Amino acid sequence: MKKGETYTGRVQHVDFPNKAVVFTESENPEDNGQKVIVKNSIPGQKVRFMVNKKRGGKCEGRLLQVLENAPSETADRCKHFGTCGGCVYQSVQYEEQLKMKEAQVHKLLSEAVDGELNFEGIIGSPCQEAYRNKMEFSFGDEVKGGELALGLHKRNSMYDIVTVDGCKIVDEDYHKILTAVLEYCREKELPYYTRAYFAELGTAFLGKLSHKGYLRHLLVRKAVKTQQILVDVVTTTQIEFDMAELAGILRELPLSGTLTGFLHTRNDSVADVVKNEGTTVLYGRDYIEEELLGLTFKITAFSFFQTNSLGAEVLYSKAREYVGTTKDKVVFDLYSGTGTIAQILAPVAKKVIGVEIVEEAVAAAAENAERNGLDNCEFIADDVLKALDNITDHPDFIMLDPPRDGIHPKALEKIIDYGVDSMVYISCKPTSLARDLAVLQQRGYKVVKSCCVDMFPNTVHVETVCLLSRKAQ
Repeated sequence: MKKGETYTGRVQHVDFPNKAVVFTESENPEDNGQKVIVKNSIPGQKVRFMVNKKRGGKCEGRLLQVLENAPSETADRCKHFGTCGGCVYQSVQYEEQLKMKEAQVHKLLSEAVDGELNFEGIIGSPCQEAYRNKMEFSFGDEVKGGELALGLHKRNSMYDIVTVDGCKIVDEDYHKILTAVLEYCREKELPYYTRAYFAELGTAFLGKLSHKGYLRHLLVRKAVKTQQILVDVVTTTQIEFDMAELAGILRELPLSGTLTGFLHTRNDSVADVVKNEGTTVLYGRDYIEEELLGLTFKITAFSFFQTNSLGAEVLYSKAREYVGTTKDKVVFDLYSGTGTIAQILAPVAKKVIGVEIVEEAVAAAAENAERNGLDNCEFIADDVLKALDNITDHPDFIMLDPPRDGIHPKALEKIIDYGVDSMVYISCKPTSLARDLAVLQQRGYKVVKSCCVDMFPNTVHVETVCLLSRKAQ
């Protein structure tokens, strides 16, 4: 097989995350039966792909065309499916999606866990469409020099943007807000922030960074239970422009929810991330409120909160079940976000200490605890790695819910050194979990049981929950 050439093959299975294992089908004996990894494919599909990486005897290909659909696929799919880079599994019936994710995580954990794995399977999301309570849309163009677009990145592209005004994982209010903002910015001829210009030379790409322009992102949050909506337009400071008129337009939209705040955030960072370098409230307030398991949470524009509210109730209920009794115990909730897990555990604990690096989220967590009448919660704004050196309390139980990359190795060593009898690890990236489990087991812990909760229907992502206990010394 040669780099740059096209082949056809059948997808056998998919490994997490989104790594479809394809075996080539060719009349040439040398090319037949070759194993290639092709992202964005579904088991059972026959696909055409181009080999774009070949190293150490391993090949990776870029999907060009689906020649035959898989038996599990359905015609019910978003109008942006295949063009937009998200929702790879949307064409697959939901029960099959769950089976795929369950099999992927079971395989990962079985290889990572010493001895037999007590795996309880997967729990589906209460809703499979319009489930997200937050979206970050990007400004750009669909083709170089084309009309202003606002939406998500094209599949296999870091720069081209698809205007996703019919996205199925959010409700109609998101579509109305996106369309109104896009039409207004087109009318005012506001330039989008250009991250880079690329010139093609053979198979190589030469890039020249420009970092010029104004419009960067549109952030929309909508609470499922309260139906409150927060909108934030993120721009550079390269142009002085008053967004107050746009706030008035959004207030007049016929939304099913209620617009409680419109913000304008400045971000001159060269990184392609939504970053807050100063925010102005142009209408209402800078937060929404959401309800989970009988508690109320204040959610600001940039604080972490699970993006599937109804799914979060399922996830946290399972986590609480794994935690068991916390009476008279001091609980550490590390990577605590807006303090959701901490406050769910607090009513039956002696004390809960949450650690979160995002100061905005910590402030919201403290306010949330006060709103919910919880006086045994303490929230610390710091990196977990540093914070553990300064906390004087000793935990009886540790809850872990780190970001996608998992736990910093040095922080994990400090966590293990506490020697608690048990801990619960929630992970949104099973490969990071598997890596950390290897260390935890080497240092005296065993995996008691685990399961998955599907917080992200139609996508390749899934949450995993593990209960660990300290082995008898």
